[in-house]
Amino acid sequence: MSEKPTPLSGFPELLPEHRAVERQVIASMSRTFELHGFANIETRAVEPIERLSKGGEIDKEIYVLRRLQGDDSTAGDSGPSRQLGLHFDLTVPFARYVLEHSGKLEFPFRRYQIQPAWRGERPQEGRYRQFTQVDIDVIGRDELAFHHDVEVVRVMAEALAPLPLPPLSIQVNNRKLIQGFYRGLGIADVTGAIRTIDKLDKLPREEVARLLVDDAGATTDQAERCLELATIRVQDTSFVDRVRSLGVEDELLDTGLRELAAVVEGCAEAVTDRVTVEANLRIARGLDYYTGTVLEIFMAGYERLKSVAGGGRYDALATDGRTTYPGVGISFGISRTLVPLFNDGVLAPGPKVPSTVLVALVDEESRPASEAIASALRRRGIATEVAASAQKFGKQIRYAERRGIPYVWFPDTGTGASAGTGEVKDIRSGDQVAADPTTWTPKEADPS
Repeated sequence: MSEKPTPLSGFPELLPEHRAVERQVIASMSRTFELHGFANIETRAVEPIERLSKGGEIDKEIYVLRRLQGDDSTAGDSGPSRQLGLHFDLTVPFARYVLEHSGKLEFPFRRYQIQPAWRGERPQEGRYRQFTQVDIDVIGRDELAFHHDVEVVRVMAEALAPLPLPPLSIQVNNRKLIQGFYRGLGIADVTGAIRTIDKLDKLPREEVARLLVDDAGATTDQAERCLELATIRVQDTSFVDRVRSLGVEDELLDTGLRELAAVVEGCAEAVTDRVTVEANLRIARGLDYYTGTVLEIFMAGYERLKSVAGGGRYDALATDGRTTYPGVGISFGISRTLVPLFNDGVLAPGPKVPSTVLVALVDEESRPASEAIASALRRRGIATEVAASAQKFGKQIRYAERRGIPYVWFPDTGTGASAGTGEVKDIRSGDQVAADPTTWTPKEADPS
């Protein structure tokens, strides 16, 4: 390149110290998911356009994949050429994955997936054209027991609790509760009412009330009761009595109340001072395929991002015409959450390099001896690098400091029994001791 490249907006790239934190977050969440028996999968980056654009709601955001020259046919495919696009989330490819591999999967199938996705929208804080997501789902064949709704929310709460993030609030509702309440009120366009209530975080209460009347066919009194329902938000099951006090009766409402209460009670043990679970009867989730539990996750101090995660129960997202695969899942935005925290300096960066030890270099002739010490340390799982050049030891120490390497090893240049040993200096405390690379171990708190 002959000139400095221009950054592409919406495609964030992390520095090594920020990438180290992202990897730690991903590793921590992965450990939690696997402790609960969730298997990891990775799907291809592309899907046929007709699958990605199903429903027509996101056509303008799909990145189309094509060759710069020649036709667009895919080698090995039979039949006419199929236009491909990059997936904009992990749910659509997962639904396809289940249909394609259903004969080889055991149901209920529990999976977690951590991959980038691409979405052609206007870049802004928390919304990018390329971003990394974490998804967990449990999917069944023809039916899926409700207790998996509780399980998925609890597992996500446990996965988020140890992360170095501001406090997180998992806000849960149930579409059956909302639909039953609106139906019991006598609102004709229940789906329209749900879509309108979902706008409460964007529009004033008075405007939402007007839209309920104008667009969903509600009366003024019905609209007011819908808004009363949407203001209920508690961290226990007291919402049940509050909903009952509104005087609406419906069988589906009863089911939704029971299910939401079960989620709140079932997640009580996972609640900490960093992650809370609460019933928020405003949460609706605009996507039509949600049929029961719905949730969104918000981060304290970053309400401007809206939710950093969302999900719920879907009873018919995947079907081959003979078998239906219901599921429940949550998508958590890794990039959406971490990048703003890095930009604001709220989240401390990690180490610039994974090295724990820098082996100093006396001179170029002694490089093999320094490399031998480094190899001995690496065989014991201690990340080690050798100094790039034989400068004065003071400069080599400053080089280690700039890179965030806590220990500098000074090789013994003698012969006989002392060969291959030396002294190691903790450059944070200044302590320096004699050491043997076959036995020395860094302090437990240090990375290795």
